[in-house]
Amino acid sequence: MVMDDQSKLFSEFPPIDTSEWEARILSDLKGAEYEKKLIWKTDEGFDVKPYYRAGDLEGLEYLNILPGEFPFVRGNKTKNNAWLIHQDIETADPEEANRLGLDAIAKGADSLGFNATDVTTHKQINQLLADIDFSRTSINFFSSRSYPLTLELFIYEVNHRSFEGEMIRGSINFDPISYLLLHGDFYMNWTHNLEEAEYLLNTVQKRLPEFRAITVNGHYFQNAGSTLVQELAFSLASANEYLAGLTGKGFDVDAIASRIQLSFSLGSDYFLEIAMLRAARLLWSGMVNEYHPAKPDSLKAFIHSTTASWNKTLFDPYVNLLRTTTEGMSAAIGNADSINIRSFDFVSKKPDDFSRRIARNQHLVLKEESYLDKIVDPAAGSYYIENLTHSIAHHAWKLVQEVEGRGGILSCIKSGFIQDEVFKSRQQKEKEIARRQRILIGTNQYPNIQEVTIDKPPCKEPVESEPESSYKKLGLFRGAKPFEDIRLATENHVVKGNKKPAVFLFTIGNLAMSRARAGFITNFFGCAGFNIIDNPGFQTIAEGVTSALDSNSEIVVICSSDEEYEQIVPEICAQLRNKNSELKILLAGYPKDLIEKLTAAGVDDFIHLRSNLLDILQKYQQKVGVI
Repeated sequence: MVMDDQSKLFSEFPPIDTSEWEARILSDLKGAEYEKKLIWKTDEGFDVKPYYRAGDLEGLEYLNILPGEFPFVRGNKTKNNAWLIHQDIETADPEEANRLGLDAIAKGADSLGFNATDVTTHKQINQLLADIDFSRTSINFFSSRSYPLTLELFIYEVNHRSFEGEMIRGSINFDPISYLLLHGDFYMNWTHNLEEAEYLLNTVQKRLPEFRAITVNGHYFQNAGSTLVQELAFSLASANEYLAGLTGKGFDVDAIASRIQLSFSLGSDYFLEIAMLRAARLLWSGMVNEYHPAKPDSLKAFIHSTTASWNKTLFDPYVNLLRTTTEGMSAAIGNADSINIRSFDFVSKKPDDFSRRIARNQHLVLKEESYLDKIVDPAAGSYYIENLTHSIAHHAWKLVQEVEGRGGILSCIKSGFIQDEVFKSRQQKEKEIARRQRILIGTNQYPNIQEVTIDKPPCKEPVESEPESSYKKLGLFRGAKPFEDIRLATENHVVKGNKKPAVFLFTIGNLAMSRARAGFITNFFGCAGFNIIDNPGFQTIAEGVTSALDSNSEIVVICSSDEEYEQIVPEICAQLRNKNSELKILLAGYPKDLIEKLTAAGVDDFIHLRSNLLDILQKYQQKVGVI
């Protein structure tokens, strides 16, 4: 169709004013509250409307800015959206790490992260990096006994193999502020840390000018439970602490800003994560601009993204593949410079050849089959994402200003402000997970009740109870762990020779309601690994009672409609109690006008949408002797 025809076609559809849309929405709501039904209250502290229009973009000054132009909301890239396929090699053994690194490069990776904890000699750095082409692969060190030592050894290897320093790309994970947060103490003191930073900056400036000497590990905030606004704000406040401290030591801002890497975690909030990366570049450029850099490139944030760990699960681990795929998409569409997709099964074991391959291939699918690396800033102009970008930037900058008003990030860590704010967010997430207001598929909803993982217990969680420290620690967590502990307790109970606790579904009456509630209860108690005994529906109470008693179940859940409960529940309870007084009798639903009557008749608990899943599962594990 030619353009004239298109114009003629669309001219047949007159523009609709926002007030007309709102009037139609209110009519369709039929009296329901607009705010409650359609406005999404985000964790980040702002509301999201059900729809956005062009008018919602008014006042956003950067909309007409091209990619590669200040304030870089649309990214630093101008020709494509290529990113580094990063893979961390976790083993500390130099020879094994080298083998895995070469294999990763051969199969698609062009950025490697190494654990250099055991690399302290020239021989070991040579073993670690043997046959790796530094001109084609970004080299990063995420762990080390001494980053100055690791850097010196790396430079030795670069020189030994006659590579030009200007062609070397990569980073070291020097971040004493994160160390303070995680351990509750400096590993030396802030003065010593700044001296180390001085040494690292001077060294890379002279010998590896494209290498990044400081990493701001913002991902720790999200993996401790923070909101995206908190992750972004506290990361920028940390970066500002490095900028202020080092400019105070005589460095110009260009020497510092171009050698800082921002590392963010990407979780399940798909569109918000995209917007957060765009907002990060906007705020970084504005913050660095206040230091009056001479080089425009200093205003460009280098962003490394890694898939979150807080939302990953032990049970139904292949669901993690779906999570990491959408997280990788968020990072790509948000124009991250480097992306690390973690292995889908890292919760239960160290990555193996299969899980490492799958992680790399997720990148390749996003690039080679989805073409996400071909278009610069594909989210540009989206009414929704542009508004999310603005909202996140606005709220994050307010929080940065609050941190600075309290004396900066170090003062806020020492006072516990940062840790307390993150912990409040974590508590809210834990509450929502416990009540299934926040879903972790396969763990607190839709569990695979046939799955047994006793042969692959979760890897040791990060230790939060180290020796007493000077300051509060930022405790890392996974939202699924409390539910995993419940289910593993059930499996351990069975392994010790005990009978698996059973839940009998007493389905009777209204077929649609009894089946719906039976499905709900199956999901509910399936999360604890209990044996669920389902039934097609009983014609009489006597038939159901006989079947329930013959099943030898510890728990019976009556599943029917609210209208039928008043008549059938007292008789069911009486007959069951007459034969087995120890039986736990529960009811699916919450008929509020009948609660007192049904409780008096013998119902122990009411299981419904607002029930605290975690508390009830723990309660009934205790009652049946699992814990």
